[in-house]
Amino acid sequence: MQLFEVKNKGRIDDFHRLPYKIYTDDSNWIPPIRQEVEAIFNRKKNPFFKHGDAMRWVMYNNNHELIGRVAAFVNERTANTFEQPTGGMGFFECINNEHVALELLHTCEDWLRSKGMKAMDGPINFGEKDRYWGLLTEGSDKPAIYTMNHNPTYYKDFFEKYGFTKYYEQVVFHRSAIEPPNARMNAVAERVTRDKLYRFEHLDKRKSKKYAEDFRIVYNKAWKAERSDFEEMSKERALEIMKKLKPIMDEKTCWFAYHDNEPIGIFISIPELNEVFKNINGNLNWWGKLKFLWYFKTKPPRASMGIVFGIAPEYQGKGIEAAIFAELGKAVQPKQLYDHILINWIGDFNDKMIHLLVALLQVTPYKKYITYRKIFE
Repeated sequence: MQLFEVKNKGRIDDFHRLPYKIYTDDSNWIPPIRQEVEAIFNRKKNPFFKHGDAMRWVMYNNNHELIGRVAAFVNERTANTFEQPTGGMGFFECINNEHVALELLHTCEDWLRSKGMKAMDGPINFGEKDRYWGLLTEGSDKPAIYTMNHNPTYYKDFFEKYGFTKYYEQVVFHRSAIEPPNARMNAVAERVTRDKLYRFEHLDKRKSKKYAEDFRIVYNKAWKAERSDFEEMSKERALEIMKKLKPIMDEKTCWFAYHDNEPIGIFISIPELNEVFKNINGNLNWWGKLKFLWYFKTKPPRASMGIVFGIAPEYQGKGIEAAIFAELGKAVQPKQLYDHILINWIGDFNDKMIHLLVALLQVTPYKKYITYRKIFE
């Protein structure tokens, strides 16, 4: 086997070419957008390089055939928030060969050790947690979700053989967008909305700066309470996210909750873009952009993907969640623009949120991902 760092155009091309070989017979795989993945490893485009580093590799057999790829990274802002300094690995793709897989993972460990790390999480992203985070362990028989990992079932055996153990599990939940809310959820929502101090409103793109700040406030409150390794979102980052999502956001599927004019809850949902990107073949060049716009306008996605759902800790369990979804239903269901609602990235450490979603919204698991950790010593 031959292992090379990805440092020139040829290696970059091979890094993106390998998945097409791995998933050639998988009808549920939808190629990730090359330009978006490549931006993660671009020091000028990825702000995480300001406080971290990343390296990636491609592997070939003795006949110079591509057989594997992987990346490793250190986020200095979070690495030392754990009991042991912890880095990460991700973007793992490999033929069904245990020896190749273990060599790729060992390469990541060696590199992370050289950076002073004593553990690694994976597969994760060198960026925000809502993208390319976790190994798909259930749901490979369903179409890949935009910016979420899709992988063969044999990857799980490779990770656990190497010594990874489950750190936490993330679940994508599903609910019909056509079926009306159940009576219990409506009753809870009505009780909340009778209190005039509460207010619920959907996104207005003309006031995107205001909603970006409201989003940031709730996001920082909600996730700081849940995660010891949480990194607060800056105003600049919130504006950047809003600017990026704004062209494809549906105002009526993005909701904000307020108490006495203070932002306390958010549900941000966007159309499930992989329903469009499946026609692009992973390349968002000028022709790909034209194709995307045509398909997005003429055959828009029938699923809405909830990418962020959070309630400020002091307001959790008070029915705010039910009220948000009740308002969402009133705005969306009469128009029948969507058939499905997917709610992404709910960690198993968030028992309260899972209980509320199952009990009130009557969601069911759609896909499951595991974020693994390996402690070196």
